[in-house]
Amino acid sequence: MAAGVLSFPLTSFHDDGSLDPDGFRAHVAAQLATAPGAVFPACGTGEFFSLDEDEYRQVVTVAVEEAAGRTPVVAGTGYGWAQALRFARIAEEAGADALLVLPHYLVAAPQDGLVGQLERIAAGTRLPLIAYQRGQVTFTADTVRRIAAVPGVIGLKDGHSDLDRLQRLTLAAPEDFLFFNGASTAEIQARAYATVGVPAYSSAVHAFAPEIADAFFRALRDGDDKTANRLLRDFYVPLVEIRDRVPGYAVSLVKAAARLRGRPVGPVRAPLTDPTDSDLADLRTLLATGLDLVGATL
Repeated sequence: MAAGVLSFPLTSFHDDGSLDPDGFRAHVAAQLATAPGAVFPACGTGEFFSLDEDEYRQVVTVAVEEAAGRTPVVAGTGYGWAQALRFARIAEEAGADALLVLPHYLVAAPQDGLVGQLERIAAGTRLPLIAYQRGQVTFTADTVRRIAAVPGVIGLKDGHSDLDRLQRLTLAAPEDFLFFNGASTAEIQARAYATVGVPAYSSAVHAFAPEIADAFFRALRDGDDKTANRLLRDFYVPLVEIRDRVPGYAVSLVKAAARLRGRPVGPVRAPLTDPTDSDLADLRTLLATGLDLVGATL
């Protein structure tokens, strides 16, 4: 997965909030045209939490059809293990290659419970699982050893950005266990993650400006600090500053930016809200700046 930016496509909705499969197909096709390392439909950026099972089936099926075996498709699943398995079986039937297990709903849980959750899901699906630690889910090094021994659990996505803890986790895991950076606006911390052996990362920016995301990825890969620093200073850091104004903007801003570029993704679903007019104006200006930096156009 470190061979390219990891794509987390947006789920397209019509203005009335209903699913727009055709819009989603066009969006996924555009994402795949940039050759990402993998595509992750129906995950956090794709508003998994607001999809019913039929919508989920449509979203994963479209992603698999568009990928056509050329790019791995890792579908999101989550909630408690029983509901996660319902989504997992749908993803299997749709032809997904693996599952990203999103943090469970509402309650904090002990380490034994976190292991049990993954054991239950792994026992009920043939698809490989990538665990996601974020929010109320935080694994210890001993727990990573245990989940890595569960047949079918192949990796961990980290959203905490505690690099001391993450280094301990990578050292505790087998060498073939996958890790990737799942922090919000992951490019901000990509270099830091790479220093502890985690070069792969997800990119929300790729969903609306793959030109910017790919330029940063290449700069990081090639050791071009001048380009990487310019993109961080003039685009990514200001983007984070807008993102942090309102809860949920980590998704809402991405969708708004995609709409600014004419992508057929539609609005977010409640409980998220679309950006205010003022924030949208700031986003438009910043997006133009970022595209100008890489020689693309709005």
